[in-house]
Amino acid sequence: MSVKECSHHKGKKHKLFRRIFWGVVIFAFIVLVTVLIIWAILKPTKPTFILQDVTVYAFNATTANFLTSNFQVTLSSRNPNDKIGIYYDSLNTYVTYRNQQVTFRTTIPPSYQGHKEEDVWSPFVYGTNVPVAPYNFVGLSQDQNNGNVLVVVKIDGKVRWKVGSFISGHYNLYVRCPAFITFGPQSTGIAIGNNAVKYQLVQRCNVGV
Repeated sequence: MSVKECSHHKGKKHKLFRRIFWGVVIFAFIVLVTVLIIWAILKPTKPTFILQDVTVYAFNATTANFLTSNFQVTLSSRNPNDKIGIYYDSLNTYVTYRNQQVTFRTTIPPSYQGHKEEDVWSPFVYGTNVPVAPYNFVGLSQDQNNGNVLVVVKIDGKVRWKVGSFISGHYNLYVRCPAFITFGPQSTGIAIGNNAVKYQLVQRCNVGV
């Protein structure tokens, strides 16, 4: 076989490889555009969260600049989409007072939420001798003495959206649920034994994605 014939065959192979390469690129581009168009039409709506109740087992701010607390919070989450599912890949809940975290983080197990489905979680969140900034501790002590403390139950996590067989990348989820905890004569809670008090709140949460 001559050198000229070998060069001719190599040229055909290069053309074939180029056609295959550009065919794959064009196909991937069409798939991506199709997914984006479907995504724009469906317009995924972020889930809704409601803080159903808070049970307080301990809330002790008597030691200067330290707080010991133990809560059980009941949270419901609803997927409002009728064609989009939600993967909750990581969820961590905790409690803050005046933007300072006063409990440890509690992890909620990963889950999948189908179309129009609702889930309910009841994690315990607690902290033992958690340091509180002095200026916040003064306000916390005053609020507790006045019988009314505003805390915020927070959830931070990552979610993915599922449309048909397509699953998106991760999106950050931020949930903020204000909760008024009352003490003494002003208490609106229900004693459930062992010094525990349950507060029925049914408080809608702020959700950011």
